[in-house]
Amino acid sequence: MEDLEKYIQKRKDKSPEFSEIFEEGYENFKIGALLRRAREEAGITQEELAGLLKTKKSAISRMENHSEDIRLSTLKSYVEAVGKKLQIVIS
Repeated sequence: MEDLEKYIQKRKDKSPEFSEIFEEGYENFKIGALLRRAREEAGITQEELAGLLKTKKSAISRMENHSEDIRLSTLKSYVEAVGKKLQIVIS
């Protein structure tokens, strides 16, 4: 993984635009990963969660894999459905 990290850092150093896009994408990836982990810890499948939220399994997958467009109300519903509490911190 060290080579990949070096490559990413080199690209960031060369291009502020790449750095900004990378960081934004990484933040979105982390949100999706957190959602998936919370769902899995709750022992709920995507299909079961979709039923709880009255949506389709594909919508759950999209939230977990492409979370850049997720609405705050949807995020809150998802988190509550897996037994967690949504907290937002601005620092």
